[in-house]
Amino acid sequence: MVNSFLSHISTLLIPDVQAMKQVTICIFVLGLLLLSRPISAIEPAKAAADVVVYGATPAGIAAAIAAAEGNHSVQLIEPTARIGGMMTHGLSHSDFHTFEAINGFFDRFSGRVLKHYQTRYGPSSLQAADSWRGTHGEPSVNLLVFQTMLAECPSVTVITGHRLRKVMVQSNAITGVQFEGGGGRVITVKPRLCIDATYEGDLMAAAGVPYRIGREARSEYKESLAPDVADSQLQGYNFRLCMTQKESNRVAVPMPNGYNRADYAAIVPLVESGKIPTAFGYPGKTFLFKAHLPIMPNGKHDINDVSNGLVRLSMPGHQLGFPEGDPATRRRIEQKHLDWQRGLIHFAQTDSALPTAFREEAATWGLCRDEFTETDNIPTQIYVREARRMVGQHIYTENDTESAKNDARAKRHSDSIAMGEYSHNCHGTDHEGPMIVGKHTGEFYKGAAPYQIPYGVMVPRKLTNLLVPVACSSSHVGFCALRLEPIWMSLGEVAGLAASQVLDREVPVQQVDVSFLQSTIWQRGGATIHASDVPSDHNDFIVVQWWGNVGGLHGLEPALQKAGMRGAHIVSQYFEAFPGHAVQVNKPLADELAAHWNQVALGLNLSTVKLPAADGRTTRGDWIRAAYAASRQ
Repeated sequence: MVNSFLSHISTLLIPDVQAMKQVTICIFVLGLLLLSRPISAIEPAKAAADVVVYGATPAGIAAAIAAAEGNHSVQLIEPTARIGGMMTHGLSHSDFHTFEAINGFFDRFSGRVLKHYQTRYGPSSLQAADSWRGTHGEPSVNLLVFQTMLAECPSVTVITGHRLRKVMVQSNAITGVQFEGGGGRVITVKPRLCIDATYEGDLMAAAGVPYRIGREARSEYKESLAPDVADSQLQGYNFRLCMTQKESNRVAVPMPNGYNRADYAAIVPLVESGKIPTAFGYPGKTFLFKAHLPIMPNGKHDINDVSNGLVRLSMPGHQLGFPEGDPATRRRIEQKHLDWQRGLIHFAQTDSALPTAFREEAATWGLCRDEFTETDNIPTQIYVREARRMVGQHIYTENDTESAKNDARAKRHSDSIAMGEYSHNCHGTDHEGPMIVGKHTGEFYKGAAPYQIPYGVMVPRKLTNLLVPVACSSSHVGFCALRLEPIWMSLGEVAGLAASQVLDREVPVQQVDVSFLQSTIWQRGGATIHASDVPSDHNDFIVVQWWGNVGGLHGLEPALQKAGMRGAHIVSQYFEAFPGHAVQVNKPLADELAAHWNQVALGLNLSTVKLPAADGRTTRGDWIRAAYAASRQ
């Protein structure tokens, strides 16, 4: 971490006043980092914390910061050498659809990323614009921002390079956790509460919490996207390489050991026939590698699997041993996937049987010289789209994202603690035929209106001091709507907030006061229901969130022509605001709506006598603010 900051400072040592100001800021933050820097081992006498967060994924970082800001000591323990999960390992193309839905920790994080580019390159710079409001940071910048945010929390101790070894449980509570670092060094921590923020659900499983791996049958939860028969299939994995066409920053992709040209030879007729006209591209044409749009700052691209493509990066079936695998097994699976991807690039760039123009275009792409410098410019973490899924208090399914009756909105969850607005998206769970020209099966993409996520998805049924925001409680289909980093960051932050309540009130996680938790979430700018025109910095944000959570925003707009309908397309997967989700707080309150809202108020035991009437002057916002005030009396 310190080295990355020194490198950042060196780039700013140019003779102008603005740069010197930036150096001063960096030196200040460097001091903070030295006070709370990651360490490879700690003495047993120091192995104490209120909260242990295992997995420094974006969700884990959000959880650690939220718990620390609640005045609790936290140990954030990461099995690898690099924090940040996939957002610092190549997944820079954040999965959301509308800027209006960004909230909570992801909003604050992306704001920091944008500020970095504005400070480093200028407010009107191309880099600031290409950061896509800070949601598309380079992996190294995302890492820097996460490190800075953690450095600002002195009660968080970051421990890297320590893998879970053992979890001790007694009387439905975790009493101790052991971790092993380099050289066999073991530390034992006795936390009051644990948060499993790993993609794989490793701590949850070691604690004996029930979980599922694979797909449920359609009949189990009545899900239209589920298979007829339950099986052990999981979404395919792949690496998210960070690549560029900028020659000054381009590094050749090395040929993998054991490269076999025959594995890729079937690509030649696809190229010659025009079915694959180019190696790198974006949907609209067929290609080998998805180079995500919009482009990232400094000419970089997040490279991903091509859904429904003729050639795939993901290898469903080859990753099935990963969730339960030991470190050696997981590394073999990762290497197999990495070798396949590197071999595919090598073939596209060098094989003489391919047309010259195709090879020359492919050869303009390379790894980024200034990314992953400690690991030969290649990320070390594979994109684990799905592994274990807890069986908890609430099992999230396709039904939870379905539209409410005669409503533009998805069905309501009164105990909602976060919201999502992506889609049920699965990159395939199996493969038929050869790797080239064969077909992934189990692939789907189903849009949904912005949906609420209840507290129970992160709560075990029995264990009283564990929360699981990432490998959360859901069906395979339901997980395909939750498995996005912005959503996981929301769930992670809520886990940290819930941890504070559990510790302060000395209650089990199953007895958290969800109403109080919701209020805390709103105060931090987190949304539990979507209001497209009332963002977190709006004066009415909290009152609108409250009113939406008690049912006031349902019935506001009728069902749309198509469930999950989006606004106008911007670029790639990004759209204007979802229709039917604006509150319009400045719109005059109509008689019919006033009558509907009065009924909702009566259901909350609120007196409607003092609530404003629909007199042509009263706005929707006036009424909601009055109802909120009445609820506090």
